[in-house]
Amino acid sequence: MKLLIAIVQDEDLYGLRDDLTKEGFRITKLSSTGGFLKSGNSTLIIGTEDDLVDKCLSIIKSDCKARTATQSVTNANMPGATYMSAPVDVMVGGATIFIVDVYKYYKF
Repeated sequence: MKLLIAIVQDEDLYGLRDDLTKEGFRITKLSSTGGFLKSGNSTLIIGTEDDLVDKCLSIIKSDCKARTATQSVTNANMPGATYMSAPVDVMVGGATIFIVDVYKYYKF
């Protein structure tokens, strides 16, 4: 048995959640926030049998695509009395997934 911990952007969450549950995967969603862009993410915890990991990864890969977004970045180190905000293009989306072996599993 494996435990998948998938961190996805909130924009990708709803389609992904629907597709995973349609295929019989049980998920738990935790709200989280990214450290770099400070934007909303969701962390999905998915327990599955070893032989279904590839199927789960395939669904995540098809639903969570990376894309470019413009973010305003404030630079407090610039000289002057006011802060400057400069738009910057950054890659967002996609998914970060950790796969962990499960030693034991209980369901009460």
